[in-house]
Amino acid sequence: MTMAINFDDVQFSTNPEPRCPCVLLLDTSGSMAGAPISELNVGLQTFARELATDRLAMLRVEIAIIGFGPVAVVQDFVTASHFTPPTLQARGDTPLGTALNLALDRLEQRKQAYKQNGISYYRPWVFLIADGQPTDGEVWRVAARRLQEAEGNKKLAFFAVGVEGADMAMLGQLSTRQPLKLRGLSFRELFTWLSSSLSSVSHSIPGETVPLQSPAGWGEI
Repeated sequence: MTMAINFDDVQFSTNPEPRCPCVLLLDTSGSMAGAPISELNVGLQTFARELATDRLAMLRVEIAIIGFGPVAVVQDFVTASHFTPPTLQARGDTPLGTALNLALDRLEQRKQAYKQNGISYYRPWVFLIADGQPTDGEVWRVAARRLQEAEGNKKLAFFAVGVEGADMAMLGQLSTRQPLKLRGLSFRELFTWLSSSLSSVSHSIPGETVPLQSPAGWGEI
């Protein structure tokens, strides 16, 4: 009988470096159609290129993408060396809470995989980009409480970025960290910052506090 080969087992056995997992929680609802989704796709390509310039980050940073509108795992966790930017399509509504719950679930599953394989890891990141209000009723409020508890227990670091038209007050209720408003459609600058920040984390010791650069040039409070 031929046994199926688990891709994670192969990754962990050939690359035992500590992991820095990051979930990109991306709004792909219909309101992102046109220039916003196009620039977001360009930003993802920039993200991949920037990470590729850092050999250690390529081994340590892991990326997953969850889109919402409808909710879907666009890319499950892979190291940056295996990351290929997808082409996102804008459609549907904005089930933010459902997407956030899925992101938290996937992170817990990923951490279990690390532990089972003896892989150390940095505090995970959840990086949200959204342009509208949640359309899944009270689900997002429940998800927000779950997120706040996880962040309060230092299980993850959460960042929220609002695109033009986003409900910044709502985003501010998700976390104690103040959300940032994207300047225009500066997705390329945003993802350059994200790549640089994750690279800095990946060069540190797990558990060590790493100062982040200012989002000047792409974000404002």
